[in-house]
Amino acid sequence: MTTELFHWTDEFGVGIQEIDEQHKELVDLLNQLHTAIQEHHGSETSRKILDKLADYTRTHFAVEESLMRVSNYPDFEMHKQNHEDLIGQVQALQEKLDNGQAAITFELLHFLKVWLMRHINEADKRFGVHFMAHGGETQWSDHVESAMKKRKWWWKFW
Repeated sequence: MTTELFHWTDEFGVGIQEIDEQHKELVDLLNQLHTAIQEHHGSETSRKILDKLADYTRTHFAVEESLMRVSNYPDFEMHKQNHEDLIGQVQALQEKLDNGQAAITFELLHFLKVWLMRHINEADKRFGVHFMAHGGETQWSDHVESAMKKRKWWWKFW
């Protein structure tokens, strides 16, 4: 029996629906990676999930940073640097995996989980407060909500 590595609750919400939905996807991918390791699905399967997680993370960061720019977020540079630091660490790991110098382990999962939880609860929530205070749309329109629930069309682009 597998258990979730990261259980999403509304307490992790930052108040911006698009960002919260993307965070849920990141959590889901992290849990998929956890399941693959826990159930011994093999390094190839784990690597594919890790690569998908890395790609989705880059896209999520781009969306988040775009919202920060349009709302003139004062901590933008520091927040962006946090994103770049994580991307650099994951790229270094991917290179080590390619060279046989590393493996995807529970320790890696723990690091990613702690990083994501801390980043959401601290940096992203601070941005959410700023975004809402500066008139940002926090909810999708009914039309977008309907489209998003029908199918996850955005995977084609990400």
